[in-house]
Amino acid sequence: MNNYLLESLDEVTLTENISKIITDNKFQDATISTYDLELTSLEQALEDLDTYSFLSPKKVIIIKKIESLNQEDNKQDIAHLYKYIANPNPDNLLIVTANKLNNTLKITKELKNTLNFVKATINAKDYIKNYFKDYTLENGVINLLEEYCLDDITKLSNECRKLKDYACTTKKITKQDVEDLVIMKLGDSKDLTFAFVRSLAEKDKKEALKKYKELLNYNIEPIAIIGLLASQIRIMYQVNVLENKHLTNKEIANKLNEKSDYRIAKTKELTRYYTEKELLQLMITLEEIDLKSKTQDVDCNFLLDMFIINM
Repeated sequence: MNNYLLESLDEVTLTENISKIITDNKFQDATISTYDLELTSLEQALEDLDTYSFLSPKKVIIIKKIESLNQEDNKQDIAHLYKYIANPNPDNLLIVTANKLNNTLKITKELKNTLNFVKATINAKDYIKNYFKDYTLENGVINLLEEYCLDDITKLSNECRKLKDYACTTKKITKQDVEDLVIMKLGDSKDLTFAFVRSLAEKDKKEALKKYKELLNYNIEPIAIIGLLASQIRIMYQVNVLENKHLTNKEIANKLNEKSDYRIAKTKELTRYYTEKELLQLMITLEEIDLKSKTQDVDCNFLLDMFIINM
């Protein structure tokens, strides 16, 4: 069945997945027409689906942002779309895309049931490796780029292009190049706390102090950073315990009420640095720092600095 429904908030991810679908279905030589439903009507796309191409025996019809379609105003066209999907033209490849689907709507349920649904994703590490396949990357470049872009593939694509142009003569990219050229995407405090904990786990005190200062730039009080740090250590401990029970990432995510197994996979990158006993001791130490900061006349910022230095 040459009918697909793709969902992703990231435009580069959608584009890459569309290209793969076209290739996998051997429609590389077909004419491609794109209809953005924020700019044009569904009726125009349907007319294209119903007519034969004079330039090529095959056609690719891409209908973008299906979630923007007003169901009440387009009942007839939606019925027409359902009718086409029930009896599609084998010479057409239909790809419907959405940034974010509303799973409570009838049209979403219908399309998911009748089209090949793909939750479009791209593995950041694989994307970087493929993008720089003709370049030499210093150890740590891939992880640093991934950290700086926070799983935003569009940003990652732009930053990779910048680095590639910068190093077009030497064909070599270093961690310093990434630090000098790539603008770090400010994610939520959890993402930055994760980077902070990773630098602690790697015993990189200089980087840990740097990440700590970045957290302060979020206008987060040191006492709140203690809480964020304790929360991350606690998750590491829980993941460590559940991993030893041979649970999968998805099963662990469900147990810990995480929305996806991505954070579990990332957390596992840190748990290998610690034993369960060490993680428990870290939680106890952070509780002691928290208590001192609340009950004694002591600078919380100083306590955290000393905690990092003594790691």
